Amino acid sequence: MTSSGYIALLRPPVGRTFCYLICGIFIGFSSAFMLLSISSNISSFGDFLIPLRPGPRHGDSHGHGKDSSEMLPHPQKFGAHSSDEDFHKGEDIVAQKLAEKVRVLCWIMTCPSNHRKKARHIKATWGKRCNILLFMSTANDTSLPTVNLGIEEGRDYLWSKTKESFKYVYKHYLDQVDWVLKADDDTYVIVENLRFMLSAYKPTEPVYFGCRFKPFVKQGYMSGGAGYVLSREAVKRFVEDGIPNKEKCRQDHGGAEDVEIGICLERVGVKAGDSRDSEGRGRFFPFVPDDHITIGKIDRRNWYWEYIYYPVKEGLECCSDSAISFHYVPPQQLYVLEYLIYHLRPYGINHAVDLPAHEAAENLSTVSSVSSAGV
Repeated sequence: MTSSGYIALLRPPVGRTFCYLICGIFIGFSSAFMLLSISSNISSFGDFLIPLRPGPRHGDSHGHGKDSSEMLPHPQKFGAHSSDEDFHKGEDIVAQKLAEKVRVLCWIMTCPSNHRKKARHIKATWGKRCNILLFMSTANDTSLPTVNLGIEEGRDYLWSKTKESFKYVYKHYLDQVDWVLKADDDTYVIVENLRFMLSAYKPTEPVYFGCRFKPFVKQGYMSGGAGYVLSREAVKRFVEDGIPNKEKCRQDHGGAEDVEIGICLERVGVKAGDSRDSEGRGRFFPFVPDDHITIGKIDRRNWYWEYIYYPVKEGLECCSDSAISFHYVPPQQLYVLEYLIYHLRPYGINHAVDLPAHEAAENLSTVSSVSSAGV
């Protein structure tokens, strides 16, 4: 047999070669797709694991430090509803009185790239209802204004920013307030409901509240994104006894700020309080309302179900009528919530809630006296 005959025997038919080529391309693309999927979703394995001590990127990731993709118009462009309108006239009398008795300082964790994209919209919406509003950042901005903490910027420095922020509040404002709320620049807070909940407690008690998670800390800790509020005594213990003591508080800048402060507060004798209402429904939430109300929106593999301290329900039973906070709220949704909560009114429905007996009697007296005066 000639050499050309051997070559002919070894050479596969043209049709078979084409099949090999197609199969090779298919296998190659499939392998590449699987590798990309694994690499892009590798963090999802964390949904099934709870580490002994998390780094800054544990499950409750914050929006802080992420640049908002959309620049909204200046807050003045959104306009406002007058308090003298028929549906609003005199409706906040009790809320104003409570604001005098339950004084809340709110400090917002933000960063230079979010001053105009996020922080200023907090100031224009719910932030204006705090007794004192501060924006903690790493750059000066007189338009808010900001407090320049003088430390490095970035997600890996959130714990340092938290410590420095509470030290600043302790030094300059603690004698002027009863409670100190920390929130992110993508959190929405109904401040009146916060005061209502806090009215049952004394600021001299070492306690703090928020969305309570159960890992890492014996008594649990509060979600940083959903916001947490410390009593005046809790702030005092944190700054005086916790931060300077390496046996009680982590001294470097690393770690997840909400976990680290939870560990530190427990060690200085601050109690993790129960912020649920009388129906057992939550008030602080780590996601937007839609995620909690829509059944199945939060995947059962999500870290949330492993972390949440108390049993929770999905659907309309998820959330208290006196809910306090929601996280991951984009700037435009701040104004949507502002309208739905503070301006839209169903005709003929009045709100009546149970307060501590002495508070209820005092508030009723206030409303009656104002009404008789013709306000």
